[in-house]
Amino acid sequence: MTVIRVVDADRPDSEVLDAAAAVLQSGGTVAFPTESFYGLGADARSPEAVRRVFRIKGRPESKPLLVLVDSMERALTLVEEASPGARELMARHWPGPLTLILRAAPTVPAEVTAGSGTVGVRVPGHAVALGLVRAAGMPVTAPSANPSGGAPPTRAGEVTASFGEAVDFILDAGVTAGGAGSTLADCTVWPPRILRQGMIRL
Repeated sequence: MTVIRVVDADRPDSEVLDAAAAVLQSGGTVAFPTESFYGLGADARSPEAVRRVFRIKGRPESKPLLVLVDSMERALTLVEEASPGARELMARHWPGPLTLILRAAPTVPAEVTAGSGTVGVRVPGHAVALGLVRAAGMPVTAPSANPSGGAPPTRAGEVTASFGEAVDFILDAGVTAGGAGSTLADCTVWPPRILRQGMIRL
């Protein structure tokens, strides 16, 4: 049965975040709010947990997953290198809705990168998302919590309507802002190539 816990969007209860983090640490899935939509989280270090995200969403295995981290330092553990320009973008815009695509470190599962050799990372600006990643102590997947090709959810109830009991835990922080999502910037080239224009303009 899916556990649903209501949390304050700005000051989430640490005990609730710890409970959700424990689900991630045990290989489970957690839906949580971000700056734009609800995301579907799993342990990005675990191939099986990542494959479960793909199964729940019906997502093509050829589509990589972006990953949330709690700091620039943790982001750098997931990539082979980050140019001075990329590090400047991290310092300037994180926490916030800017996803940087960089060459993935060998330790990042191929399920996350979809064989692309790159990984998209960011530090979220939403208090619940950031608190969850910090409590979990791991990189967390964050595709939108909807069936592949469907409209991304701005309410926890939409996650339940789409997935039923397939998601283990849902953090309900009310309505999210919606909009364009995070900006995707390919930093494997410089200047970075904008793959999706979102909330932040570079």
